[in-house]
Amino acid sequence: MKIAVISGASSGLGREFALQCKKYFPEIGEYWLIARRKEKIDAYAGELKGITVRVLPYDLAKDESYAALAREYAERKPEIALLVNNAGLGYWGAVEQLPVEKQINSVDVNVKALSAVTAVSLPYMGAGARIVFVSSIASFVPNAYMTVYSATKAYVTSYARALRYELKGKKIGVTVVCPGPMDTEFIAAGGVKSKTFEKLPYCNVKKVVSGTLKAAKRGKFIYTNKAFYKFYRVLAKILPAAWLVPAAKT
Repeated sequence: MKIAVISGASSGLGREFALQCKKYFPEIGEYWLIARRKEKIDAYAGELKGITVRVLPYDLAKDESYAALAREYAERKPEIALLVNNAGLGYWGAVEQLPVEKQINSVDVNVKALSAVTAVSLPYMGAGARIVFVSSIASFVPNAYMTVYSATKAYVTSYARALRYELKGKKIGVTVVCPGPMDTEFIAAGGVKSKTFEKLPYCNVKKVVSGTLKAAKRGKFIYTNKAFYKFYRVLAKILPAAWLVPAAKT
């Protein structure tokens, strides 16, 4: 049976990916949902009609989680049709003031875990499979006061672009989504207190996910919703980063 693997599936984008996956990938009959908070998945699992759900309560900030996932794969030998690397952390504040453990945690989840989950999943993916990476508009220009977060998201977009080239011959698609701010737990959890964020147009979670899955189906590499953020992405390619960093600071 074909499966989908979704990290950070307890809430926000991850939850929405699980809820919308069947509409765009009806051939997938089993979802492996990775999240620390199993009870959050249990709360919406009943909405996944006709889908077998396996909850993997891993903390992706810990190295043993990748080994546990690799063991699950080796034991069950699934056919992964869709991998959604959604798990991510971000904290607002000056580097010298943020607790070091929070900064390192962000790197562990956004960079290390994403790379490890992808690497252990690839042997179980074949032609026609797709990988979705959740990045951010913060990957376009470094964001002061979300310094670590924007750096990790730049890694995600760069990693996805190179991986897309590597997997071209195997016909495995790679799509990266770069949304703007959304009404999810992320802002509260990250302690974001920014007037810049308040002024930006917010993205609708459902629309971000539906647009991303459509883009993945079409084989599109990068998806950014809203004209404002599409323009920002183009601007970031044209103008020197040094000009944009002051405007992009959170």
